[in-house]
Formats: sequence, C-alpha cells, structure tokens
Amino acid sequence: MRIHWPRRVFAQVLIAQVAITTGVMVLATGLFLAPFSHALDDQAMRRALSIAQTAAADPDLARELAASAPTPRGPVQSAAEQIRRSTGALYIVVMDTRGVRWSHTNTAEIGRHVSTDPGRTLAGREVRQIDTGTLGRSARAKVPLRDPGGDIVGAVSVGIAYDSVHGLLLNAIPGLLRYAGAALAVGVLAAVGVARSLRRRTHGVATADISALLDEREAMLHGIREGVVAFDRKGRIRLVNDEAGRLLGLDAGAAGRALDEVLPPGRTTDVLAGRVDGSDLLAVSGGRVLVANRVATSDGGAVVTLRDRTELELLGRELDSTQGLLDALRAQDHEHANQLHTVRGLLELGRYDMAVEFVAEVASAHRASAEQIAERVHDPLLSALLVGKAAIAAERGVALRISPATLLPDAVVDPRDLVTVLGNLIDNALDATAERRCAEPFVEVELRAEDTTAVVRVSDTGPGVPPETREQIFAEGWSTKSATGSPRGRGIGLALVRRLSERYGGMARVTARAGGGAVFTVVLPEALAPERLARDDAPFPALPSPGLHPRKTALHAGLPLRQLTTAGESP
Repeated sequence: MRIHWPRRVFAQVLIAQVAITTGVMVLATGLFLAPFSHALDDQAMRRALSIAQTAAADPDLARELAASAPTPRGPVQSAAEQIRRSTGALYIVVMDTRGVRWSHTNTAEIGRHVSTDPGRTLAGREVRQIDTGTLGRSARAKVPLRDPGGDIVGAVSVGIAYDSVHGLLLNAIPGLLRYAGAALAVGVLAAVGVARSLRRRTHGVATADISALLDEREAMLHGIREGVVAFDRKGRIRLVNDEAGRLLGLDAGAAGRALDEVLPPGRTTDVLAGRVDGSDLLAVSGGRVLVANRVATSDGGAVVTLRDRTELELLGRELDSTQGLLDALRAQDHEHANQLHTVRGLLELGRYDMAVEFVAEVASAHRASAEQIAERVHDPLLSALLVGKAAIAAERGVALRISPATLLPDAVVDPRDLVTVLGNLIDNALDATAERRCAEPFVEVELRAEDTTAVVRVSDTGPGVPPETREQIFAEGWSTKSATGSPRGRGIGLALVRRLSERYGGMARVTARAGGGAVFTVVLPEALAPERLARDDAPFPALPSPGLHPRKTALHAGLPLRQLTTAGESP
C-alpha cells in the first residue's frame, strides 16, 4: 500500500521534525556507545595488565618457578590462585620459557602448553588483547617474568572475563536509552509547537498551495498598473514591483535598503516613509504626479500603493484652460454683439465712413495682438498658450503683459516642458493677482534665450510671497489656497515647475516685486537647440508699432480691449 505524503504544512513539518529528532538521537546514541564499548574494553585490558604486572613483580614467584615443578599443589599455583581470588580475575597463568603452564584455574591444564603463542611476551614485550582461550573470550594481558638478575624466566598471563565487560555495556544501555527517550520527547514536543505555529501562520494551507499563491502574488504584483512598495518594520524596502520601480526610478537593487538611501529628500520620500498623514496624498516624482496611500501591516511594516495621475492632471489642466477659453469666448460673444450693434447703428444713421473706420480699427486690433505675440515668441505652442492665457486674464479683469525683453526663437527642444512651466506660473500669478485687487492689476511675462538656456520670468501685482515660505511653495501638496472646488487638489503646479527645472539642471525661485507682488524666475539650461538659434535670430521688433493706436497693439486676441495692454501702457 502506498503511503501518501501529507499536503498540509503542519503535518509535513511535524513528521520531518520527528524523523530528524529520532535520527539524531539514534546517531548520537550509536556514536556514544561505540567509543564507550572501546573504553570498557580498554579499561578491562588495563586492569588485566595491572594484575599481571603486580604478579610478575613478586620475586618469590620467579624464584619458585625456577626451584619447583609444575604441579597442581605447587607454590606457583598457590600464589597465582591467591592473586586471582583477591583481584577477581578470570584466570592467572604462570608459564616458563617453553610456554608450559605452572598455574591455571583448571588444574588439569597445569603442565600443558598454553593455547596462544607466548613468543612476544617471552621476548620482553607486554601484550594486551581481547582473545578466546580455553576459558572462553576474555580481556588479556601478558607480561614477562624476570628473576632478580633481570633475565626472563617465564611470563604471567591474566584474563578478565569479556562477558563481564559486555554486561557493563548492556547495563549502561537502559540509562542511555532513558536519556535518549527524554531528549526525543522534548524534540517531538518542540516539533509539535513549531508545527502549530506554522499552521497558524499559514492558515493550514498546503505546501503546493503556498507555492501557487507565491507565484500568483508575483504575477499580480508585477502585472498590475499600480505601483506597490512594501517596507519592513525598520523602514527598509522589502518589495518594489515593476510599476513602482518605473514611477520612482528604482531598480532591483533597492530591495533591502532604507528609503532615504534610494530616494532624495522631499515630500515623495516623506509620504512613502509615513511622515505625512492622510489618504490619497499627492507627490511628484520625476515630473510625474502620483497619488500615494500607505497601509500598516501586522508585523510593523507598511505597504504603499502609487497611482500615476500625471495624464489626469494634464487633462484636468487642459479642461481648466478650455473652460477659461469658453468663458472668454462667451464674454467675447457679448463684446462682438456690442460691436455689431454699433456698426448697425452707424449704418442706420447713415454714418458709413465712421462704420468703415470702426470695423477697420477692430480688425487691426485683432490682427495686431496675435502678430505681436508671434513676433516675440516664435514657438507656436508657447505663442498659442499666451494668446489663450491672455483671454483668460481678460475675463478675470487682469491685464496680461509681454515684457519688452521677451524674445524666444523657435529653437525649443521640448516645447511641452516650457508650456508646463509657463502655464503653471501664469495660472498662479492670475490667482494671486485676483486675490489682491489694485488699481491696475496685471501679470507680466518675460521669455528670453541666453545661448541655449531658456529664462522664464512671470511677475504679478498680487500679495507676494513671504520670505519664510518662498521654499515651501515649491513643495508637493503645499499651497496657500484652499483645495475646495479643485477636484485635483492644490500644491502640484509649482512642484512640477521645480522638478522640471531641476531635471534640466536649472533652478526655480521666487522673489519680491518692487511695488508689491511676486516675481517667479525659472532657468532651464540646454532647453534650446544651438543649431537652430542662429537661424531663428531676428531683429528685435519695436513695441508698439508706429502708426497704430496703442490699444491696437495690445494682446487683444479678440477680447475686450479695455483688459489688454502692452508693457509700459496703462490698462
């Protein structure tokens, strides 16, 4: 009948532990008994040798051996038997140089030749051995018998019954087995305790199921599109799945290391380490907007999940911009309706020349505003962004100005990064300017090239930034504005600006503006392609153009003229 190996970990561990403990105890007992048996044999042979040496040291024995005959009642037999009885030896045999016995336990053997070769002993050597003779198996010792002059006149052979030695060994085995049994019982109890602990930890799952669960766990963790980072109770990284490695820029070598060793200081590190409380915490890593949630585990560690919300954030900002443009177009629709009503009134009054002049003025202003941006900002994405932001600013009652120092050629390596930087800076400037109402609210934008470095500067007439918070505003999740009404939260825009500038090897800072407000400056080295700078260099256009009314040169973009001005004009 085939014996099936149990599937549950509890049973497998118990059987394995009992088998190992039993094997170890049997091996230990065997290893102990083997030298113990040899030790007992050696002890018996030493005892026999000691008795033989004591008998051979008696000078009367050598003298009587030379003076008498080998008889059962001779003096040699009497002396040997006296020694045998006093020592408890099996036999004491005294022989002459021919090997003839002069004493023996069995008197019938006296006068006969010994059963073993006495040559080595008669040659002057002591012999110890376990051997079989006429009285059975015994531990033997043979020593030479010398006369007072030192000459060998015979030998003394002493035997200790081997059965008595074997009995000592057998008598010791029960005690050894008791100790071995006690040790085995302790081992079995320990095995049962370990097995039960494993059963609680594994919930009674079979070994094959554990292997399958581990395979499924690895496939799931590395297959999901959410980042997962696990920490032990000391804060060391225990697991990083593929998505988390991509989002955080970590490799396989991050496992086993502290978080502060593999990530730079900042909000992202603080969120992952649990130094920031809350759920759905926003963080920025490598220009990506991440949503992090940290859950503690029962062993004192933690698991952090990361979701990439960069595309959603960009889409949300595009929706905000689209909503702003819709609001601006809605206001533009009212403005155009007023202009059409004016043209219609002039026509009905018969003032045709004034109607023509009015239409020409409006059309020139529309064209001049777009041309003004395109002349100074050659990249189409950035110029389009400025036109759209001008419309949003006009709707909010803020003038968007272009600095006279603005000149950016069409040599931008990645216009999307500059769009992110400029868009976030303008949005924050508009929010700040709208909070502080002043007589002439405006936001001024400056874009210029310094060799291959792009410099972006946005100033506003808002409340400004206190010196103690000028570094905090670039941290993820930090904002002076309430998150109410913002589905994406606050504190991401300026963090993205700082991360982009650092990725280019540049910097982002904020200073105070003379007269009140703030000035944000972002430097992006290597943001411009050097091979295209020379081709795109053009004469600096004058602002405003002669012959045009100042209001026609404003950043109009088809919006109410009263809201749009060039730098240096009053709105």
